[in-house]
Order: sequence, then structure tokens, then C-alpha cells
Amino acid sequence: MLGAAVFLLVRTSLTDDGYITLAYAKNLAVHGEWGIIPGEPANSATSPLNVLLLAALTLVTRIVGSPHPVVALGVLTVLSGAGLGWAWQRIGRVLALPPAAGVAGVALVLLNPFVLSAIGLEVLLIPVVLLALTVCALEGRAAWFGVAGGLAVLTRLDLVVFVVVIGVSTPAIRRRWRPAAGLAALTAAPWFLVSWLAFGSFVPDTLVIKQLQAGVFAPWSYSTGPMMYYLGWPVTVLVSFLPALVGVVALAVWAAARFAVRWPEFPALGPVAALAGGGILHYLAYSFLGVGPFHWYYVAPVTAASTFAVAAFGTWYAQARERTAWRTGPPALALGLTGVLALGAAAVDAAQGLPWPSPVVFGNWASARDYARVGTELGARLHGASVASPGEIGTLAYYCECAIIDEFSDRGHAVELIRKRIELANPLMSLALRINYHWLDTSLEPRRPDYRLQYGSGPATGPDSWPVRSAAKGDGHFTLTPGP
Repeated sequence: MLGAAVFLLVRTSLTDDGYITLAYAKNLAVHGEWGIIPGEPANSATSPLNVLLLAALTLVTRIVGSPHPVVALGVLTVLSGAGLGWAWQRIGRVLALPPAAGVAGVALVLLNPFVLSAIGLEVLLIPVVLLALTVCALEGRAAWFGVAGGLAVLTRLDLVVFVVVIGVSTPAIRRRWRPAAGLAALTAAPWFLVSWLAFGSFVPDTLVIKQLQAGVFAPWSYSTGPMMYYLGWPVTVLVSFLPALVGVVALAVWAAARFAVRWPEFPALGPVAALAGGGILHYLAYSFLGVGPFHWYYVAPVTAASTFAVAAFGTWYAQARERTAWRTGPPALALGLTGVLALGAAAVDAAQGLPWPSPVVFGNWASARDYARVGTELGARLHGASVASPGEIGTLAYYCECAIIDEFSDRGHAVELIRKRIELANPLMSLALRINYHWLDTSLEPRRPDYRLQYGSGPATGPDSWPVRSAAKGDGHFTLTPGP
């Protein structure tokens, strides 16, 4: 129910990157092709599992009517909410948590403004698969842990950090690592082999693209990104990141109590602690990779650490209730704090408007509604001709259904960036990229567009111009000009 509510809240304000995923799903469901635009194979979808699930649900909508990826996204959002509820029910059963802990755990994900500002991307699948991993570890189900691990790396390849940390830290999984690793490989390897051989890269091109885009945020980086966002949206950042900071502090206290003073009260929290530890390592890994501070990149570490905060306080409260010598006031207050933070997130969400006119955390040149209007009219104007994108392609490609060209849709443009990234990379990264792109056809040339769409600030003037407005950029316009 909460998943349905948040989708109704955000459905008309999806970000441009969210529409990239929807364009992939639409193209796969309608044309059977892996790419943003028909007839142009690409490998810029960061989350294969997200695209595959959305495409499958889009096929269902096609059977009962017309293909509608946005409806498919609504269904997947509801299913993701249900997955979070299922996972917290299982966690609560193992750790004997009070029901309030599960409610707070689900709410801290589904109400987080950073999460909701990137719906359409894999931001809800990430906590679902991470909690599924945690459940399997808590229950000692090595085989299902392997399946969940495979789904995790299909959701985002970088989630392998969590798979390894949770698996190594859990004795029940560590003892049966062979079936766990085998099932993880059986689950994920088929897709990655197809990607490596058919599309020329094991890792999606978005890694290279986003690394090269990191300079746009200078002097900010991924590691300092939260401070950058705080300067623009202080209250939003507090309600989004504070649960994770509380979780990191709780993890430090738990580790000290568990290993330094040998306090045995909370041994079952180990897999959940490993989840939070994986979040910290994930944050460090992204800082090392040199990607920009795109707001959806913080979802994995934030939701992982927030989960530990809720589970730790819930376990503390449950232990206090069992022991009459313990006072229940402090753990109840700590658990209540997570609920207050969830309510704070809900207040920030509601203050944005019902439904949202734009995401809380937003930087696109136009609102989703304006982009939809421009894309629809652009498709009718082009009559089958191609056009270079202005730099944001997702919503335009989804509604235009035309050949809109840039590095996300045209592999020839991506090849140029890949060469540049390999030249600029350090020796270790350069070697990794060369192995990843071993099968890539580097002879591909960028496609020359018939037209170019350009963005400018201020009102539109002249023919082939479309006025737009953005909560982040204000009034602007797009202009169609001939030539490459």
C-alpha cells in the first residue's frame, strides 16, 4: 500500500535518468531490442534486472492493451514495497523485533526523498535484494543466498561488495560457500556473458560515461557529495542521511560491545551488521572509482546503514523487555528516533506537493511534463530524421520514439568516450577497462545526426523552439537546428 502511495506521488515527476530505463524497457518489450532507441543496440542500462522486470511487466500491459512502461513501473514499485515488507517480517521473526521496527525499516526506504527522487532507476530494487541477502544469511539459507547474490549483481554490479561481505561474515554461508557461489554464478553469469560477447562489455558503458561526467560537479566528488547536497537542500539531506549516520554510530557501538568487551547479547545481528559494513565499503569504493555525486548512487549505503539502525535498536528493545533488570526507556527512545526520522522524510515529501511537480532532489533542464510535450512534438516534426540530444536523452527518447543520438543511445559515440577513458585511467583501471571491452567493435563510428536539439535559458524565440520550465533551472527552451 505504501509502495502504491509513493508511486502515485511521484509518477508525473520522474527524472530523465529514470526515463532512460523506461525507454530501454519499452524498446525491449515492443521491438525485442536492447537499447534506448529502435534499431540501435546500446549497453548503457546500469541495471539489467530492472530493465528486464520492467520489460516483462510492460509485455503484460501490451497483452491487455497498449504497452505502458510507466504502469509497469507502478506495478514494480508496489512489488518492491511488498518485498521490503516480506524481508522485514522475516528479519523481525529471527531477531524477535517489535512490529514497529519493521514499519520503521520499510518507511525509511519508501519515504526517503533521495530514493523517491530517482524512482524509475533501480533505487527500490537495491534495498529489496540487499534485505533478501540479509534474510538468507540470518536464516542460514546458503543456496537461496546464492540466488539472491546473483540477483543483486544483476541489479547493480557494484552490489557484489555486499554479497561478499555478508557471505564471508556469516558462518552458515561461509561453511557452504560452494553451493552459494555456484548458484550466484548460475543466476548472473548468463546475462554478463551475453553482455560481454554480444554488446562488447561486461560492465555497462555508464561506468565510463559517469566517470567522465564527474568533472561537471567540480570541485565536488562522490565522497563530498552529501555536503554539496546539504548546501542546496539541508532539511532533505538531514532526513535522508541522518538514519544512515545513526546506523554507522550504532555499528561502531555494536562492534565494540561484540568484539572488544565480548558482550554476547546481540550475536544474531551479525548479518545485519555485515550489511551496514558493506554499505561503508561501497561508499569507499565509489569514492575510489571517481564517479560524480549523482544522488541515486547513495541509495545502497544509506539504506544499508539505516537498516542496521532499526534492527539494532529493535533488538536492544526486545532484549530489554526480556530482562526485567534492563530499562526499556532508552531503547524505546532510540527506536522511536528512527520513526521520527521517517515522519520527517514524509513531511519533506508532502511539502513538495501532491503529486510532485518535480522531484525533491532535481537538476534536469525541464520538468517531466515539459519533456514529454517536447518529445512528442519533436517526433512528429522529424518525420524519421535523426537528432543529436541536448545532453539529457531519457524522457525525449521515450516520448519521441525517434533516432535521438548521444553516448547513451549510439555505441559509436560511446566508443569515443571509452577510448578517452582508457587513455586517462591509471594503469590498473586501464587494464580492467581493456579486459572489459575486449570484444567491443572499436571500429564503430559515431552516427551523424540530421538535426541538433539545443537547450538555452530564457524564453523561446523563433521557429522550432519549445519553451520549458524546471524547478532547478527556471525558464528555458529547446531549439531544433539543422546539421550535425
